Amino acid sequence: MRILLIMDPGIAVPPKGYGGHERLVYMFARQYQKLGHKVDLLVSPGSAVEGCVVYSFGQDGFPPKKWNALKAIPQAWLFLWKHRNNYDMIHNFGRLLFLLPVLNHKVNKIMTYGREIDSSNIRKIVKLPHKNLVFTAPSDDCVSTGSVAGKWVTVYNAIDFSKYTPSYSVEPDAPLIFLSRLDRVKGCHIAIEVAKSTNNKLIIAGNISTIPSEFEYFKNEIEPHIDGEQIIYVGTVNDEEKNFYLRQSKAMLFPIDIREAFGMVMAESMACGTPVIGFGCGAVPEVIENEISGYVVPTKEEMVGALAKIEQIDRKGCAKRARERFDVSVITEKYLKLVSYV
Repeated sequence: MRILLIMDPGIAVPPKGYGGHERLVYMFARQYQKLGHKVDLLVSPGSAVEGCVVYSFGQDGFPPKKWNALKAIPQAWLFLWKHRNNYDMIHNFGRLLFLLPVLNHKVNKIMTYGREIDSSNIRKIVKLPHKNLVFTAPSDDCVSTGSVAGKWVTVYNAIDFSKYTPSYSVEPDAPLIFLSRLDRVKGCHIAIEVAKSTNNKLIIAGNISTIPSEFEYFKNEIEPHIDGEQIIYVGTVNDEEKNFYLRQSKAMLFPIDIREAFGMVMAESMACGTPVIGFGCGAVPEVIENEISGYVVPTKEEMVGALAKIEQIDRKGCAKRARERFDVSVITEKYLKLVSYV
């Protein structure tokens, strides 16, 4: 097939630092190529993917300025109208509005969301003449926020398992790990409490927010506990560092307090053989399989209880099952099965 991948401008593909969907777009571009498809991308300036034709639109820079984001819309429209007969499948990770010129065109269109969805936009778009359009989101919970109209399918997010080296055993005194942005809703303070109450070391990895209220949260509730011995903050981590810290940890703590659409770090932890103990918000009960890849719990106290039996999780089985569910090769096939050409 001839496939076009679209991503909002602002962050290059692949991203050098922060970038969630940009990483997914890069992975899918490479995997579609591996399967023999011809892949073009309509993405931010500065992007480059080997073997693909890359068309840029909009302006680089995150977060994008509102005016720049608005100017990118007609640029996307012009491109899609001009090239409307060039593709068999358009896989859009950007704005739904980008698809307007080809909404009623025969080309297969996949609109993929990665966070809670504005259902009013869905209602508006499906009232217009349209064909061969399917919406996806990375969990049943996320789908439920947008599936007011149109055809919807849950397709989990993917990771490239070749980048992770699982560890099938760890020392009894192996640390716990918390890997996320250090915002209150992510629950780092709870992870610290769990580590201290169970006399475990805790590795904290993630960026400190510059939002005043979140920065105050870090300064008042996280930083005072960082001693470099039991509670260790290692800052933001790249893929290699993430792999290093995850595979040496006995468990990841995921005490989140929001409806996470998927939670990529959970899958990354499982790829390293490291089970996850998470609060049952959003997609967490879908990503964690109880007693196979970790435990879903409702409270801090039950997180402590689950940690006491974490050695019952087979780390090799955890990694194997995660690969079966979330590897990019598996998820790519799920997307391709959504179109009539496969």
